[in-house]
Amino acid sequence: MRKLWIFAVVALFGLAAQAQGHFNAGLSGGIPVGDAGDFATFAIAVDLGYLFEINDSFEAGVATGYSHSFGDDVEIAGFTVEVDDVQFIPIAAAARFDVAPSFTLGADVGYAIGINDGNDGGFYYVPSATYNVNESWGIMGAFRGISKDGGSWNLITLGAVYTFGAGSSDVE
Repeated sequence: MRKLWIFAVVALFGLAAQAQGHFNAGLSGGIPVGDAGDFATFAIAVDLGYLFEINDSFEAGVATGYSHSFGDDVEIAGFTVEVDDVQFIPIAAAARFDVAPSFTLGADVGYAIGINDGNDGGFYYVPSATYNVNESWGIMGAFRGISKDGGSWNLITLGAVYTFGAGSSDVE
């Protein structure tokens, strides 16, 4: 199943490269909250995406990346148990809406593939807000949620995003 998802991501990015749009990449640090907060101490996330301009204020496309949550030591009945790290590779549809010249709201929705042992993955959703420092750089805050059977894995993250080829669609 994982090979099928990875093939789908490669195919989507291949198709995206044929159309007019731009790539973006981001790096974030985060704090696990909810169920995840009981088992992890810190998280990092790498985001990759390709967005197509639908109109002057709306873009849509595909997103993927990698998230890594660092396991914590948990005390259970007087014993300390070391929790393994938790990793996901998300595959999602992405949308971005410019609400002001320097402010963008976004959402990614899809599936997060669990890549560590015993992690089956789950439904993936990320509402986000980005302050655009300039045409290429932005500061993004996001809530990253993964709904899994019997629970959820949630992170609150803050990081930087870089847009490759920003502004190139305005050149005639």
